[in-house]
Amino acid sequence: MHSHGVRLTVLAAALQAGLYGGTAEAQAPGNLEEVVVTGSYLLTGEMDMATGLGLTPLETPQSVTVITSQRILDQNLDTISDVVVNAAGVSLQEIDDVRNTFSSRGFEIRNYQVDGVPLPWSLAGDSGETVVDMSLYERVEVVRGATGLMTGAGDPSASINLVRKHARDTELTGYVDGGFGRWNNYETTADVSSGLGFDGALRGRVVAKHSEGESYQDFLEEESDVFYGVLEADLSDSTLLRVGASYQQNDPTGATWGALPTWFTDGTRTDWSRSKSTAADWTRWETRNENYFVNAVQEFSNGWQLRANYNRVENGQKTRLLYLSGDVDKATGEGLSYFPYRASGESVLDSVDVQLRGDFGLFGRQHEFVLGALHSEQSAETEVWTALDFYSVGNFFAWDGSSPEPRWSDTTRMDQDIETEQEGYYGAVRLAASDSLKFILGARLASWERQGVEYGAVLDYGDDDVVIPYAGVLYDLGEQHRLYASYTEIFQPQNERDTSGNTVDPLEGKSYEAGLKSAWLNGALETSFALFQIEQDNLAEPTGIVDPETLEMFYYAAQGTETTGAELEVVGNLSDNWQFSASFTQFSAEDADGEDVNTDAPRKLLKLFTTYQWNRLTVGGGVNWQGEIYAATSNPATQEPGRLTQDDFALVNLMARYAFSDSLSVQVNLDNLLDEKYYSQVGFFNQYRYGTPMDYSLHVSYRF
Repeated sequence: MHSHGVRLTVLAAALQAGLYGGTAEAQAPGNLEEVVVTGSYLLTGEMDMATGLGLTPLETPQSVTVITSQRILDQNLDTISDVVVNAAGVSLQEIDDVRNTFSSRGFEIRNYQVDGVPLPWSLAGDSGETVVDMSLYERVEVVRGATGLMTGAGDPSASINLVRKHARDTELTGYVDGGFGRWNNYETTADVSSGLGFDGALRGRVVAKHSEGESYQDFLEEESDVFYGVLEADLSDSTLLRVGASYQQNDPTGATWGALPTWFTDGTRTDWSRSKSTAADWTRWETRNENYFVNAVQEFSNGWQLRANYNRVENGQKTRLLYLSGDVDKATGEGLSYFPYRASGESVLDSVDVQLRGDFGLFGRQHEFVLGALHSEQSAETEVWTALDFYSVGNFFAWDGSSPEPRWSDTTRMDQDIETEQEGYYGAVRLAASDSLKFILGARLASWERQGVEYGAVLDYGDDDVVIPYAGVLYDLGEQHRLYASYTEIFQPQNERDTSGNTVDPLEGKSYEAGLKSAWLNGALETSFALFQIEQDNLAEPTGIVDPETLEMFYYAAQGTETTGAELEVVGNLSDNWQFSASFTQFSAEDADGEDVNTDAPRKLLKLFTTYQWNRLTVGGGVNWQGEIYAATSNPATQEPGRLTQDDFALVNLMARYAFSDSLSVQVNLDNLLDEKYYSQVGFFNQYRYGTPMDYSLHVSYRF
């Protein structure tokens, strides 16, 4: 169900204690699993994604945001995109009905992890990666800034870690949930876990979900099925084995490819209805996401821990799409070009990583270390059918999507056939110089290579044995406050091409961050303040020129790009019944000539959400505000350069939940309460897209 609008979710108040993650400690022996903190917006347990050392957010010398299971529940966040857009310092651009891009500190986020293991996704998530359902995951962790130590090739934006639901319960527990929302949206979910014998040493968990409905956009109908299963076994007092798989199938029909035209031919700007669509009733964008994984954890008698992971990710898409481009005659509605497209693509990733972590004594103090290695291979293929028919769009004002589907060729051509290989070897150590002063030093030896053919261009780029250093320092100012600083370098091969058809050189740079992290109210509330600076060369920037054959944007390599900014975040419990999360981010990003770069990423972001509970009633609300964004464009009548601008705007959200008993409750969510009309994307191929209007949903849930 679309979560950008008004929501209603019926969930037992008892869910705050355990339904979406539980407050119980892990059932595995020893310390093989962290304690999962739920019923709160604050994570006080360990995370690995920044340094691999198993540090809490307060111990990590970078900006960290965790969207906990309780926050996901309260805001009824359905997809990864829904969650990430509510994280501090992160913005979203909706490219079309399937693809989304995320940005932080002015740069696109292209690194994500599952349970701390780096896994790539396709361009803008065109195989549905950004709309994977949150029923698979317990929480989402976002580390802002460069994370090359753990992810290898990466940007100075952020890294997103998706933490799977695990099988911890030894007794039968779970929930069933049913809901409906605006535009005839319906969904049902079941999440069941239990011990499977051997005195709780074998445990299992199964999640299944079905959703379907319409949209605020004309023609669009969506249907999705999700399945997840995991088995966990304590093979001994010190050995844990986890085996699992997930599957999601999305089948949106009437799906758009691209967005709405920006200009009339007389040089005036368009202002379409939010329901206006460039899709046809025969278009569809079917995506499939499969993940098979095996995790093993071995704890040694000296406290050291060895982890090994295997992941296989299979993503696929089958599309029959229509792209409308050009400028519209204000009198006749004509002028748009008709470009049909049919393709089938699949990517397969195999990834193996191992990690050894522990502590050691030196000079009378205890220190921690981590050593790790990763190898991954990914293949991606896309075959395309040629359209044999081309039709006239005619009067776009009267467009009703009933244009006939063209006939397609019997044979296909291979538009994409690429192989990507990545290796990384890393190590880090946290040295305790004193009780108050600690240093984190590390490095990664990274290799990243891509070869093949993509849209007629031969690909052969990457780099070998790139050293990515990492350094951090933390100093405690008493028991409540901790100063920190960190430094790392940036290495990111790029697949954007310039006007000569050559791939833009790899992105290189440095990232600096310093800040203060504090704990208040006996640790129930945490605050963080950060200052950051990023220096980059070879940043791929769009030229505004599009290849007429492939519709691919050409880029140039911007030199001397510098970004400076600040972030403030407050999260936790103001009292036993009052949960609170707020953040503010501001930055500037300019090239060597002082020109702004990546102007479609908002320079200012303010996010707030809070809930308060009175007995069985919980009420809450918040606001997401972002500053102005714009993209360069040109007037078709005068050929003068201009800007496609979205002024600053705010989205207001409300929720309420009532628990009839410990098992049964109901929740209502209202998103975009004021029905703000805004662009959720500007400038992608000289078009724009509207964000979701006011929306609502209602769920009823029963816990057992």
